[in-house]
Amino acid sequence: MKKLLVALLLLTTPALADYNIVVSKKHQSMTVYEDGELVEQWPVSTARKGYVTPSGTYHPYSYQPMHYSKKYENAPMPHSIFFNGGYAIHATPYVGNLGRPASHGCVRLSPNSAATLYNMTKGQPTTITIQ
Repeated sequence: MKKLLVALLLLTTPALADYNIVVSKKHQSMTVYEDGELVEQWPVSTARKGYVTPSGTYHPYSYQPMHYSKKYENAPMPHSIFFNGGYAIHATPYVGNLGRPASHGCVRLSPNSAATLYNMTKGQPTTITIQ
């Protein structure tokens, strides 16, 4: 009976995927790898002149379906994935700016891309590399 229970648990426990998110500030793009395989590539906006998107390797520490910026007049930040202090990957309604620097430092994605990334990586081992 114990062996059957263990076998059932193994069959019903979802496997964890390992995600690697690579943001290129130079190319204003994000590439997402799942278990080493390319799964998504999107345009982003990182920091515009006078602001900084920090470079480095990070791990998400907070996922928030809807966050409002305390620093920038309660600006909505849907599907926020926080990775360093107040810096996050999140959706923007200003999709016309994607592909060029436009943010105060966060990494902005289209609403659909941000929702996809949020749902894909939440609860999964994830590394964010910003270069």
